[in-house]
Amino acid sequence: MGKKILIVDDEKNIVDILKFNLKKEGFTTIEAFDGEQAVELAFSENPDLILLDVMLPKMDGFTVCRKLRQSLTTPIIMLTAKEEEVDKVLGLELGADDYITKPFSQRELMARIKANIRRMAMEEVAATRTAAIIQAKDLVIDCNRYEVKRDGKVIELTLREFELVKFLAMHPGQIFTRETLLEKVWGYEYYGDVRTVDVTVRRVREKLERDPSNCEYILTKRGVGYYFDKTEE
Repeated sequence: MGKKILIVDDEKNIVDILKFNLKKEGFTTIEAFDGEQAVELAFSENPDLILLDVMLPKMDGFTVCRKLRQSLTTPIIMLTAKEEEVDKVLGLELGADDYITKPFSQRELMARIKANIRRMAMEEVAATRTAAIIQAKDLVIDCNRYEVKRDGKVIELTLREFELVKFLAMHPGQIFTRETLLEKVWGYEYYGDVRTVDVTVRRVREKLERDPSNCEYILTKRGVGYYFDKTEE
């Protein structure tokens, strides 16, 4: 049986189109037409990926995303009819893995779905091959528990945030462009928006750094990209 996709949208014609195209690609689908039903199905059906519309009855997509991220690491791609930057940034800050603006091409959407599912599979394999614990300055990164501790205290990170920290910490001092990080951490080369990287880095810094205005861990090389500072205190 193919990977299971939860489609969340209150417009039946859009759901029908998505179902048709997903099934052509070998996926199975389940559908929710409001936010409350989406939360219920996400927990009961354990989908491999969630396509989540922003504008929903009963509970909007942002609220759904926030509720799911309290305990689920399932990839979430947010669908929005709005062009405003604030909507895209808010979705990412709440833990969405990706977003796509309506109207979108089915080819692009399928590419993003496959990339996110492929990334999850690669992470599962990598977890068995990567050293269980990475020591990075005063951080302890537990790859099996997907957990980061600083000074013995757990720092709550989403799966994507964790993967970004782990990847950079595994290559201390090496500078990565936003495009490279999209490929290595997000899992796609051509469809990602580099602003996704900036938003995630900012969010990680707010959680990880003692003083986000004077970063110790994830630093910026102006005009190039980001790197993990390998300098020990």
